[in-house]
Amino acid sequence: MSLNNRYDFVLLFDVKDGNPNGDPDAGNLPRMDAETGDGLVTDVSLKRKVRNYVGMSRGEQPPYEIYVKEKAILNRQHERAYEGIGKADLLRGDDKKRKGGDAVDEARQWMCRNFYDVRTFGAVMSMGVNCGQVRGPVQLTFGRSVAPVVALEHSITRMAVTTEAEAEKQGGDNRTMGRKFTVPYGLYRAHGFVSAHLAKQTGFSEDDLRLLWESLKNMFEHDRSAARGEMSTRGLYVFKHEGELGDAQAHALFDLVQVAQNDPDTPARGFADFAVAAPAAGPLEGFPRVTLERIVG
Repeated sequence: MSLNNRYDFVLLFDVKDGNPNGDPDAGNLPRMDAETGDGLVTDVSLKRKVRNYVGMSRGEQPPYEIYVKEKAILNRQHERAYEGIGKADLLRGDDKKRKGGDAVDEARQWMCRNFYDVRTFGAVMSMGVNCGQVRGPVQLTFGRSVAPVVALEHSITRMAVTTEAEAEKQGGDNRTMGRKFTVPYGLYRAHGFVSAHLAKQTGFSEDDLRLLWESLKNMFEHDRSAARGEMSTRGLYVFKHEGELGDAQAHALFDLVQVAQNDPDTPARGFADFAVAAPAAGPLEGFPRVTLERIVG
């Protein structure tokens, strides 16, 4: 069943003694706004965690397969679409990479039906074996820390080396030095949008929406690693509009969720160092056609 309502949401998550989203172009330092010192987490990073949770919790079975995943070869998934609609013959011959003809729309619909992340976030599938393009109904912004963060650098030692040659150079000391970057604490805020209009085009359903909320709530619980420290979802505030086109501007609703550091002059080291103020769940005063659901927080 497709969506009949527009949704906007605020996501709060934090990190303690970890690197929430390293920048490979900066030696894997935590991403930061160079002008303000605010920490950043890309929308791509957040979507990755949703994809991982859905794949893990639903066993990578249709209609919950994941299109963009580790070591995936995307054109092989495109070929599966043509096989699935019974038109694999369109891919035969020297021009295979660009063939598809009138079946591209059918192939695109097959991809939406089978892959959760395609019908949720969209995908460009027109390179190589052509399955068209999908504009996803769910979009996320970057996460930005509520207060400036600091990136710390730590020296670490491994009591082993990789090769015998390295051991000989060290005279048997067998140490490997490295670097690790962490944010002592950061509380991040991201905004999201769900379009009922685009959901009808991709087949994104009420069940898919419930799975999205489940994923955003639990995604950090199953993404633990030494690099990321402690990460948790601290707030998920969902604004539901009565109409498909929406009944209030998103920024006006987001402004209803206020987050501030209790003492800006003291470095924050935990969630208790911040205050979150948000309306009670239910119909919103001043926005009669919008209701708030506090899934977390």
